[in-house]
Amino acid sequence: MTTASIIPAAARGEVTQVRVIHSEWIKLRSLRSTLFTLLAAVLAMIGLGLLFSYFTADRWAHLPADEKAHFDPTLVSLRGFYLAQLAVGVLGVLVVSGEYATGMIRASLSAVPRRLPVLWAKALVYGVVAWVLTTAASFVAFLIGQAAMSGHHLGTSLSAPGVVRAVLGAGLYLTVVGLLGVAFGALIRNTAGGIATVFGVLLVLPVLAEALPSSWFQNINPYLPSTAGQGLLHIHQEPHTLAPWTGFAFFCLYALVALAGAGVALKRRDA
Repeated sequence: MTTASIIPAAARGEVTQVRVIHSEWIKLRSLRSTLFTLLAAVLAMIGLGLLFSYFTADRWAHLPADEKAHFDPTLVSLRGFYLAQLAVGVLGVLVVSGEYATGMIRASLSAVPRRLPVLWAKALVYGVVAWVLTTAASFVAFLIGQAAMSGHHLGTSLSAPGVVRAVLGAGLYLTVVGLLGVAFGALIRNTAGGIATVFGVLLVLPVLAEALPSSWFQNINPYLPSTAGQGLLHIHQEPHTLAPWTGFAFFCLYALVALAGAGVALKRRDA
């Protein structure tokens, strides 16, 4: 019997997915940018949700009739997700591109020669952290927003149809945005390029689609990443959009394809 067979695998320092995940967790929580960026996302969710709810209630008597007819109190209190997605997407890119900028990626890939476990660990760790924080912020934003609108009898409750799905959907949507950031960070390996790509996919594509003929726009818009993913946040399905969970499934598919592409690039390219 050899010495190597006597020493347990754990004692020999065998590389496992669990250990890689633990390593990525240490990296993520030790960066100051993680705290500040996630704090910005949480404050955007809660702060903007409160502001939109308060000013909507305050201006209610002066709102146009068509705006009142389509009023969604849940979405108003969750409006902060528009800004929060920027912070979550940026940090997702930085999770990967930051290591390329400092050269630390070489040490990471030397410790894990198969490479792919590093990418999966980064995506998993950041995805879980983003989901927990943004979901909690979503519930707080909803409760505070409804409290601000309750004086004008405009609020709703978690027991109303579709409300829980919308509140949970905000956290799910932001989580997938973060995973897109991780994927683009690994694909492009440059912070500015990764951030520009995330913003382009989420914010610029819908604007460009509006320039298309209306018949084209109605056929293309439901399948755009942001349109498909944000369907979860709407209590009532918008015209010419996919069903909430169907749209979210398409949004997740975009993230999976991007992560798969990042995995292929990571295996084929030098660090």
